[in-house]
Amino acid sequence: MNYHSVVITRKGPPEVLKVIENDLREPEPGEARIKILATGVGRTDIIMRRGYYPYAPKIPFAPGYEIVGVVDALGAGVTRFGAGDRVAALTVHGGYAEYIYVGEEHLVRVPVTLDPAEAVALILNYITAYQMLHRCARVKAGDKVLITGASGGVGTALVQLGRLAELTLYGTASWRHHDRLIELGATPIDYHQQDFVEVIHQAEPRGLDSVFEGIGGADIRRGFNVLRHGGKLVAYGNSGFMKLLFDLAQLQFLNILPNGKSGEFYGITALYRKDRRPFMTDLPILFDLLGAGKLNPIIAARFPLLEAAQANELLESGQATGKIVLLAPELLH
Repeated sequence: MNYHSVVITRKGPPEVLKVIENDLREPEPGEARIKILATGVGRTDIIMRRGYYPYAPKIPFAPGYEIVGVVDALGAGVTRFGAGDRVAALTVHGGYAEYIYVGEEHLVRVPVTLDPAEAVALILNYITAYQMLHRCARVKAGDKVLITGASGGVGTALVQLGRLAELTLYGTASWRHHDRLIELGATPIDYHQQDFVEVIHQAEPRGLDSVFEGIGGADIRRGFNVLRHGGKLVAYGNSGFMKLLFDLAQLQFLNILPNGKSGEFYGITALYRKDRRPFMTDLPILFDLLGAGKLNPIIAARFPLLEAAQANELLESGQATGKIVLLAPELLH
């Protein structure tokens, strides 16, 4: 029996993604074979496709950073899950496929009442947002924060979770996304027409408690400019290894300045490899919030699982607000 996956065949644009067939093997000891219901499409997939991601395997391979699926078969020694259980995993790669093999220790149970498309949006974007807010910045009710790139998948997650935490929210985005940000509870700043440093200095002359910086480059330094004494900037996301090194160097330099401000870089892959326990703790919290109707993941588009190239084209166009997901065919009817 065979299954299909979408692999990067060479570095380049979305058309380098091709559908291939694979042998469907039995799971090894400690593994579960998962039939994938949903996987996300994100910026990290683009970086992998361009050949800039340090945690990517050698080409050819299937991207796909996170999955929700159903346990299809179990290897020897797997005891925490059974066939038919709905599960989630942070895979980093491999999600653009009909099936995937995952070690039991990486699986989190998913309530069957949740929409798989919405649930998969939580695994990377909302975990990133939740941990930056509550584990890095340690926000509290009444804090004033800025989110750069607020219309993206992580940005909209930060806005929604920030509203639940009773924060005063500012977010940079192009004008066409402003109505959505206002609806979510943030004050939008048009990065094409406005300088967010000037806007924040006028609106919050005492400065902000936190900045969540997803653009990088000069925006890191500018983000420091709007922090109050004792404020913290958390940077995340990068478009390549050299840019990441530059951003880390910036943060190191800014941290040694005698201004009472601090900054750090949040990278979920490195943190997960170091200690996955916070991820395993936080994801069920987010699933509970979703089930209670307190989160509303913005799904920009839903594509059939094997139409990953078209989904990547939409992502790179910059026209999508929220999360793009790939779904098993039965979920699209």
